[in-house]
Amino acid sequence: MAATINKKSAILLLKDGTVFYGHAFGKIGTTTGEICFNTGMTGYQEVFTDPSYYGQILIMNNVHVGNYGVKAVDVESDGVKVKGIIGRNLEEKYSRFMADESLQQYFEQQNVVAIDDVDTRALVAHVRIQGAMNCIISSEITDLEVLKAELDKVPSMDGLELASVVSTKEAYFAGDPDSKIRVAVLDYGIKKNILNCLVERGAYVKVHNAKTSFEELESFSPNGYFISNGPGDPAPMDYAVKTIKQILALDKPLFGICLGHQLLALANDIPTFKMHHGHRGLNHPVKNVISGKSEITTQNHGFGVNPDAVRASADVEITHLNLNDDSIEGIRMKTKPAFSVQYHPEATPGPHDSRYLFDEFIASIVKN
Repeated sequence: MAATINKKSAILLLKDGTVFYGHAFGKIGTTTGEICFNTGMTGYQEVFTDPSYYGQILIMNNVHVGNYGVKAVDVESDGVKVKGIIGRNLEEKYSRFMADESLQQYFEQQNVVAIDDVDTRALVAHVRIQGAMNCIISSEITDLEVLKAELDKVPSMDGLELASVVSTKEAYFAGDPDSKIRVAVLDYGIKKNILNCLVERGAYVKVHNAKTSFEELESFSPNGYFISNGPGDPAPMDYAVKTIKQILALDKPLFGICLGHQLLALANDIPTFKMHHGHRGLNHPVKNVISGKSEITTQNHGFGVNPDAVRASADVEITHLNLNDDSIEGIRMKTKPAFSVQYHPEATPGPHDSRYLFDEFIASIVKN
């Protein structure tokens, strides 16, 4: 007998009026956010806990999600950050002997509303054509007019500042306090493995709240700065751009990832823009135009850096390009030890092709 017979019905409604019907998974309830999709075939737990997904409802492209269960250490933050999950087969049963619990149990504990049995291939094709938009999932409301009214209340991701929402409330440390390599980290939604990659290379890091003043950052006596990934639109983050400009004036090494990449661009008067449907997955090809080598990269972003403005800049040069759409994947300043990439070199889940960027950052600190 099919397992779905005893499942509660659920509805997915998109802002353009498109409706998908499925079955409830995780917590029974209602959730809203901007719809997006991830093309990765594995690493679902790391994806769900990535703070860059805050405010978004995620379509998982892989047909089976949850089949290897959940393990406590496989997280990138203190909990699930996505607003909801859409899947074709969200699996309650799992076959990984190391797992702690099922995806269903995990979602219930984390209050995650999800919808199962959706034709995700058709849904992803629709989003690729129509673009990212807000949506609502409900396993408790069946009236489409009521769902439409709730969906109308959801703000657009364009212009939405979310980094300060997910940032750490209190500063904390990682690494060896006696290390001569001290890195001040601005947390706009940082992933745990980024810190691991810095600490593994000998850095002692202090992770600061997103709105920490420049003066407080300097009180740590760092000899390098890291600007993290995170959710939302970078354009309204004037507080962050101001701080980054102050950091750049010091001529200390600076490394930015994802949102940090966009903020470094803004600090150089290069605008950002909202992408049609973004880049999210473990398989995006990127060319390092300095070395001529290509990398397979992990990505998660819905905003990008204006290509024409980068090419017109007298202070910034392009270091990496996306081989799928020629978007800007990396920049560096010509007169300062500051650089950034749009993708995730820490890559959990995903390939390790880009870990050399952490080596280059640490080397620049030692050299400086």
